[in-house]
Amino acid sequence: MKLFHPNNRYQSEDHARLWAFYEVIYTFVDFSAAAMFFVGSILFFWKSTETAAIWLFIVGSAFFGLKPTIRLWREVRMARLGKLQTLAERLNG
Repeated sequence: MKLFHPNNRYQSEDHARLWAFYEVIYTFVDFSAAAMFFVGSILFFWKSTETAAIWLFIVGSAFFGLKPTIRLWREVRMARLGKLQTLAERLNG
């Protein structure tokens, strides 16, 4: 199984379920990061909320950094799942 191949999620029902689970997490992180940057940008209009804006930018940046980490972790888990299924098929076959 090649990592990041678009058809990996169709290998089995378990692959599809795992792919969907990580896609929900990825989308949540993506929306959260965007919201933090948007709210942080608005908070920069007032001097009194500048520190909160800076923190939102820092946390939002960390969330953007999580995105490729989530994708890589998903691919590793799917590759492992494929190896386990191959082993199970060999034992049952």
